[in-house]
Amino acid sequence: MRVHHDQLELRTNSKGLYEITDDVQSQIDRSGVRNGTVTLFAQHTSCSIVIMENADSTARDDLEEFFNRLVPEDADYFRHGPEGSDDMPSHIRMVLTRTSETVPVVDGGMQLGTWQGIFLFEHRRAPHRRNVLVTIVGE
Repeated sequence: MRVHHDQLELRTNSKGLYEITDDVQSQIDRSGVRNGTVTLFAQHTSCSIVIMENADSTARDDLEEFFNRLVPEDADYFRHGPEGSDDMPSHIRMVLTRTSETVPVVDGGMQLGTWQGIFLFEHRRAPHRRNVLVTIVGE
């Protein structure tokens, strides 16, 4: 059994979905693992990792709009706010999604569905540098 650890460093411009599918596949290619799993873990409390529609960008736009309405900024009931009005909503959005995803790898490729992609979902307005740990396990 082979275990490969690495990290993706991503720069975000603002809130939104940033596709990392090809970056993850490159890590798998470098690892030499042909059959196993790849796990991604975002080391942050204000962004998340999601598997989402990657063919039609309006699906991603709709997801972002849904979260903007579900967890609005400047809500009068938020007490935590030392980093700005988007800080607490970003933590809640992260909790409602996930900080990690695991995808099967078969014959060197991720077994994503036809319209699936892997995205870093940035919940903050300001640019950030995000670290995503990549662990690939298999043969």
